Amino acid sequence: MSPPIRRIAHLDMDAFFASVELLRYPQLKGLPVVIGGGRRRADDELLVRFADRPLSRIPVEAFPLLKDYVGRGVITTATYPARQFGVGSAMGMMKAAKLCPQAIVLPVDFDEVRRCSRTFKSVIAEIAPVMEDRGIDEVYIDFTEVPGGQREGGRVLARLIQKSIFEALGLTCSIGVAPNKLIAKMASEFNKPNGISILFEEDVQSKIWPLAVRKINGIGPKSEAKLHRLHLHTIGDLAAQSREWLVDNFGQAYGHWMHDAAWGRDDRPVVTESEPVSMSRETTFERDLHAVRDRAELGAIFTDLCTRVADDLQRKGYVGRTIGIKLRYDDFRTATRDLTLDDYTADGATIRKAAGQCLKRVDLSRKLRLLGVRVGKLARADAVAAEAPAQAAAAPLASEHTPDLFQDLQPAASEPP
Repeated sequence: MSPPIRRIAHLDMDAFFASVELLRYPQLKGLPVVIGGGRRRADDELLVRFADRPLSRIPVEAFPLLKDYVGRGVITTATYPARQFGVGSAMGMMKAAKLCPQAIVLPVDFDEVRRCSRTFKSVIAEIAPVMEDRGIDEVYIDFTEVPGGQREGGRVLARLIQKSIFEALGLTCSIGVAPNKLIAKMASEFNKPNGISILFEEDVQSKIWPLAVRKINGIGPKSEAKLHRLHLHTIGDLAAQSREWLVDNFGQAYGHWMHDAAWGRDDRPVVTESEPVSMSRETTFERDLHAVRDRAELGAIFTDLCTRVADDLQRKGYVGRTIGIKLRYDDFRTATRDLTLDDYTADGATIRKAAGQCLKRVDLSRKLRLLGVRVGKLARADAVAAEAPAQAAAAPLASEHTPDLFQDLQPAASEPP
């Protein structure tokens, strides 16, 4: 018997954050709803006002509307009725309010979202155990050797997974099944929501080539703009170019990859276990903050971000050596700086000190709308501990001996953003 053909699935939960909220508020189904922004007084007042009844019985007209939202923040996701107005993930809340003012706005409940994420992934693993976790709402699954994974190109197994997730959570997902991860990810977008798309190698020219180049996962806005300047708009346009021409215009590694991607070639395996490259925390402010005039507020936020990153590292058992910061200014320019330490750490005070050194290398004369802290070059804490003697106990993160790292910073522009 000939070996089974390679069948890889990409599963994407449909409007996941919004769908989780609609489980609690079924009266909002079919309505434009956006999830995101910061939690506001209106959200808490709603629950207090209707504390005497189930969440599913709160009147629709009582929910806060997007047109009344004031403040910063971005949309995490939106229901499909809201998307019809042009509202989408990562869009600013205020911009979205102009497009769809009548949308209902709800805050993100991360605890519930994480619970649902763990549940749908455990359901999949019981059916098809070779699964790669790609985030809170998507996974890759190797169907190749799974019973039913070859039937109708994988459609039979995809239906079973959809049905099992819906029975467990009442949530829908969309699945693309293809010869590899690259095509499967594109295919999962073809029939949203609650769709299944099956592609084979021979479908690349008819179903993949007509798509915009940006549909290839790995081609971002800058590469897209350059491709457009070169009069390449579709994946088919890209496939028509020689490998040598792409290397000349985009470099050795990226040019080779673009040529393979345009022809639907991707040999990456489904990885069941992977190590994180970095961990980070960031926040967008409700109003623009200045390093001098809002020093106390920024200092508190900065400390909190460092603490949360340290907590993440310790909880997951990692340490890191490269500490970095990210700033976004009021004109939306972004600046990043990093510093590599001699030793690994997961200590909040150490992270805060190193991140503070990075702050001294950026322009602090402009107002800020976002601040982030990142720890990279990660390693397993137990592996590092086995190779080196235990370090002295870390100093408390906030104490009279820990200076406010915004305290003595002077507005400077020694390096460009």
